[in-house]
Amino acid sequence: MSSSDNRPVWTTRPETTGDVRAVRAVNAAAFPTTAEADLVDALRADPAAWIDGLSIVTVETGGTVVGHTLLTRCHVGGAPALALAPCAVLPSHQGTGAGSAAIRAGLDAARAMGENLVVVLGHPGYYPRFGFTPASGFGVTAPFEVPDEAFLALALDAARPAPSGPIAYAKAFGV
Repeated sequence: MSSSDNRPVWTTRPETTGDVRAVRAVNAAAFPTTAEADLVDALRADPAAWIDGLSIVTVETGGTVVGHTLLTRCHVGGAPALALAPCAVLPSHQGTGAGSAAIRAGLDAARAMGENLVVVLGHPGYYPRFGFTPASGFGVTAPFEVPDEAFLALALDAARPAPSGPIAYAKAFGV
């Protein structure tokens, strides 16, 4: 099935235990090193960071995992928030909307769980399509130097106050 622009309409779902190897393979293939794949494994092993239902896979017809995105617990100004990282798609499927589908599904799942603030360090030309804006607008600061346009945040419920202050990432991020 395709959308009106001939891109596939992707199926997304939460990661299952049977997807762990496929998720690692997608992250290893999408990036120049295995650092992101290793990060996902370390976050999965950290009960303070991992939130069941917020590791999202994009699957082809037949069930092959081709994309992945992960939202894990971080804290902003001491209050709970989410970090979106990484987002990965098999090179053969990049540019098809598989990553966008996983991100949208992850944000929807987080919203349904009552989460609010999501922070991402990412490409300034990509993440604004999901509603992300510079984190500085929320009063969120990073523990490292980063261009304002690449450190982004999104309030999933604009009616609720979003935390502000310095972000504290899960230990696996190493910052």
